[in-house]
Amino acid sequence: MSVTIATKFRSKCHVYGDHIDTDRIIPGKYTKTLDLSSLAAHVLEDLDPNFKNIVKVGDILVAGTNFGCGSSREQAPLALKKSGIAVVIAQDFARIFFRNAINIGLPVLELGAHDIQKGSELEIDLKEGIVKDLTASKIYTATKLPNIMIHILGEGGLVNYLKKHKNYSL
Repeated sequence: MSVTIATKFRSKCHVYGDHIDTDRIIPGKYTKTLDLSSLAAHVLEDLDPNFKNIVKVGDILVAGTNFGCGSSREQAPLALKKSGIAVVIAQDFARIFFRNAINIGLPVLELGAHDIQKGSELEIDLKEGIVKDLTASKIYTATKLPNIMIHILGEGGLVNYLKKHKNYSL
């Protein structure tokens, strides 16, 4: 089975703190839409009103502990993906957010203690779980994703994976 998405990323990062819940990622009042692209206009607006103006396709989001806590809404990782975020790195994730991100094809990595700063250029090897801070000349080891998750991400998410592999086995 071949992975069809990039597993290596290089871009600048946006750094935020701990306990960023799904309402901070995308306020609930914007989630009642079928136009998923419209979510990008409001992503993180309560946390950083300027985020939509500074985020670029391929950028990396770095956060602290308990990222994506709160509701189980799938729109939170979708909003980040639609805004252009290529990968989310956090010390740890709310489990439902983590699974929703994989399911919709947004790579997420758990990375323990680090001192990555806003604007740093990062290079990520998703398959190996390596995060290089090129700005600070530091290398971190993240928790590697299981191969099945790499394959799900490779198909663009769980639905695409299941459509392609009707007789899948875990």
